[in-house]
Order: sequence, then structure tokens, then C-alpha cells
Amino acid sequence: MSTSDTITLCANCGKSEENTDSLKACTACKMVKYCNRDCQIAHRPQHKKACKKRAAELHDEKVFKQPPPKGDCPICMLLLPSLHTGSMYKSCCGNIICSGCIHAVKIIDGGVNLCPFCRAPAPDSDEMIEQIKKRTDANDAEATCSLGLYYTNGQYGLPQNRTKALELWHQAGELGHTTAYYNIGMAYYNADGVERDEKKALHYMELAAMGGIIEARHNLGVLELEGHAGNMSRALRHFMIAAGCGHTASLENIKVIFMNGEATKDDYAKALRVYQAYLVETKSAQRDEAAAFHERYKYY
Repeated sequence: MSTSDTITLCANCGKSEENTDSLKACTACKMVKYCNRDCQIAHRPQHKKACKKRAAELHDEKVFKQPPPKGDCPICMLLLPSLHTGSMYKSCCGNIICSGCIHAVKIIDGGVNLCPFCRAPAPDSDEMIEQIKKRTDANDAEATCSLGLYYTNGQYGLPQNRTKALELWHQAGELGHTTAYYNIGMAYYNADGVERDEKKALHYMELAAMGGIIEARHNLGVLELEGHAGNMSRALRHFMIAAGCGHTASLENIKVIFMNGEATKDDYAKALRVYQAYLVETKSAQRDEAAAFHERYKYY
């Protein structure tokens, strides 16, 4: 019998179907299939425990998957830093440029503050908002997220409007901008413009972490430590991923966990290796000079 002829059975009534498209998989665990919703509901009492366990396993597989790396800086062609202060979005050309190149060009230009990529002069507040809104209208995810930030802080002449900010962040998240999910998560955690909701905060923080936002990943580790049960194993996994993306505070947390006897020597050694491997990919004299000049250029 060929793979296409494999017979699948309904988990409830046992009805077989050669056309497997007519059976619908359990959306939570993907382990079993059903003829229809009535069969799924009837089988729920028997399936609930195994379904919940497998759904949790599938969720963790996604949450703890190594996040995608950021792209390269279009100027120096080095990997963009994971830390949010390690790069900046330029509304004039729509590029994300590393802090090292931004600082170096400022020095070369004598403080004129030209864009390192397109050489456009820094816009004033009105020009900045006009550029950002144009790019937002064109579904530029980075611009959409930035506009949300300006509304939440009341920057560049915009009124403070946290409801509008959340709307823009949801829009940016749907466009693939995971920093927007981090902002939403923090809003729910801190009750910033919305009612405090730890469940929603965790959901959006996880979306951000899966998208490579290391501040979100670090926060998830802290939340695991501070939870009612205090899950050290899960916290360590979060901190390990963040350390591999250059998050110094996460590396320090792993060291503390190791010193307290709750992580092994191999755990700490692995954390140091992945942290150093990240630095090899991102470190440069130019970026170090920028970070030494001001905290806003820190990149690890």
C-alpha cells in the first residue's frame, strides 16, 4: 500500500477514511483525527489528558526553538546586534543601521547627523512623523512599530495615545515585527494603557522571544524564576538562548544559578561558549567605541 493510500481512523468511532482530508486533526495536539466535531466532543474525556500534555510539548518546542538571527548592517556588513540599543531604524531610507556605523558617521561628519546610508540630513520632528506615517501606510513594519512608540510616549509633537499605540503594535506584529509583540507584552504586564493581564503579557512576550527579541527572552527567564513553582530548568533554558544572543544579564543570571548549585559546570561553560561565539560575529572596534561613548550605543 502506498503512502497516499494509508487508511486513517477516527479516534472516536473508528470509521476509516482512505481520503485523509475528510478527517480533521485535533488542532491542539495533532495526534488524532475525527470525522466531525461531534466525534471530537464525544472523545474529549478520554483524550483530554494526553492532548493537554502533547499540546504543552508542542508549545515548548516552538518557544525554546533557537530564534532567527538578525540581518547584517548595510554599512559594515556585520551581523546586527540583538540588543535593541545596538542599532537604529532610519525613516529616511528604511534601513536598520548598527550603532557603530551611526556613531562613526557622526564623528566623520562633525556632528551634522547625516544618515550613514542615504546621507539625508536628520529630519526635524514634523519631517520625522511625515516619513514614519508614509512608511506605515506602505506597511513598513519597523515604521509602524516606531509610530506606536511615539504615540505611547507623546514624542515628536504627537499626543500621548496608548490605545493608538497598541493598535499600531498589533498591526506591526501581524506584519512580522516581533518587537511590537514585546511592547504589547510589557503594556499588559505593567498595566500601561490596558488592564494588567499576566496571561496576555506572557503570550506576547513568548511571541517576541520566538522572534528573537532577547529582552523578552530574558524576561521569560525571570518570570519562570519568580513564578509560584519557580521553574529553574525552564528559566535556565531561556537564559541560555538569550546569552547566545549576547545578553549579558542572562549570562550573569546563569553564573548566579551555577554558583548557587542549581546549574552544572557544563551549563555555565556552554553559556560562556555561546556568548563568546555571538561576540565573534558582532564585535568590532567601531561598535566598541560607540558603546564607550554612550549607553544608547551599547550592543551586548
